[in-house]
Amino acid sequence: MSQNADNAVEVIDLSKNYGPVAALKEVSFSIESGKYFVLLGPSGGGKTTLLRLIGGFIKPSAGTVLLHGRDVTDLAPNERPTSMVFQSYALFPHMSVAKNVGYGLKLRRMRKAELDERVEEMLAMVGLEGYGARMPHELSGGQQQRVQLARSLVLQSDVLLLDEPLAALDAKLRKDMCLELKRIQEKVGITFIHVTHNQEEAMTVADRIAIVAGGELVEQGAPRDVYERPVRRFTADFIGENNLFDGRVTKTGGNAATVDLDFATVQALNGNGLAAGQAVALSIRSELLGLLTPADAENGGLQTIPAEYLEEVYLGLTTSHLVRLPNGQEIMVRTLSNGEAAATFEPGQTVTVGWKTEAARLHPD
Repeated sequence: MSQNADNAVEVIDLSKNYGPVAALKEVSFSIESGKYFVLLGPSGGGKTTLLRLIGGFIKPSAGTVLLHGRDVTDLAPNERPTSMVFQSYALFPHMSVAKNVGYGLKLRRMRKAELDERVEEMLAMVGLEGYGARMPHELSGGQQQRVQLARSLVLQSDVLLLDEPLAALDAKLRKDMCLELKRIQEKVGITFIHVTHNQEEAMTVADRIAIVAGGELVEQGAPRDVYERPVRRFTADFIGENNLFDGRVTKTGGNAATVDLDFATVQALNGNGLAAGQAVALSIRSELLGLLTPADAENGGLQTIPAEYLEEVYLGLTTSHLVRLPNGQEIMVRTLSNGEAAATFEPGQTVTVGWKTEAARLHPD
């Protein structure tokens, strides 16, 4: 990877071992300046380890960290142009909101008048104008998280690191704070690196998402790409509500492949250049599947498989339909809830599941 000063962050072959355990395995990627970058993946996958390596809180076993083209691998956190927002609010309980926000500036011996002005600007930025005299225990969880965000932003670092910053908030407040974080990032224009295991949170804020699991960088791309066009099987399984089928390519031609699923043979686009005989996973998002009437199934133009209807779960805007395939695998079909116009099915009923050929994706197994 070339060293590019236009990138806020470059990570080159970064590894971290704890004895025989490899927490991170030769990870490399770069982040453009001024972007909102999200590290997304399951718990224990290495996301926070990677974030702390970028911030200098732990030392790598191997590899290099560059910030704006400068090698900072061996520098302490306070020697790097980064600041950190932790999962826990980590506020000083005996200090007012204003003193919490200005604490880092005080350590830098900034003049009081300038310090007070900067603190007021940051409180206004995070929507806490007029809250400076309050104590942390007088604030809600969301307000406390805003104080911690202001305390990091006031330092005017080039890169802001956020470690599961919304994990302690309820679902409604988390959604609101996601939008607020994105607004603030766009306004201040610095690089945000945000760790989360919450897909909706990642999709809401990110310019770019990197999937991290098992200590490896599995895949990265724009939110729409990793959701609609995942390359790796793990990504398809982790992002959205994808149904995965195991199969084998029996024939290829043009940009299409014939896939044997044991209980059915279907066609799929072959964008990955898979060869006949290769084991694959076929993924289809639940919202791209449909439950077909006999007439729909006979009209052709769709890939179809038989199934047994199990149950319906009404979720308001959408309804999830659980069906069982001939091989015993259970999959989910998600449809819009159309009130009285919606088709009804009975448990045990034989149904046909269908989808457009281009809706499915193939992944090397």
